Amino acid sequence: MDRRQFERVVDEAMAGLPRAFADRLDNVAIVVRDEPTEDDLYEAGLEPDDELFGLYVGVPLTDRADYHMVLPDRILIFQGPHERHFEDDELVEQIQKTVIHEVAHYFGIDDDRLHALGYG
Repeated sequence: MDRRQFERVVDEAMAGLPRAFADRLDNVAIVVRDEPTEDDLYEAGLEPDDELFGLYVGVPLTDRADYHMVLPDRILIFQGPHERHFEDDELVEQIQKTVIHEVAHYFGIDDDRLHALGYG
């Protein structure tokens, strides 16, 4: 899948979010990258050889108090790990799951809850 197609899938996943969630997304940049950096892996608590599909970088809504005049939070979606780990017939669904997973972190939903909901 070329970058434009991958970005289109990410955009469609964002557009498919329920309105109640999409309307509450504020000051968040969605960024597609080829690969995670060492810092991204460290932030996620992973080892250098681990695969990272996405990463939320910011302060979840549930943890905010005085939160204004700040740079946008970021949702990073990594193309390379998706393409290495998933077959073509699974790729779109898995990209969508990653987008939902990272958006959920923005709303303060942790990995344990996401795993229980099937987004882990």
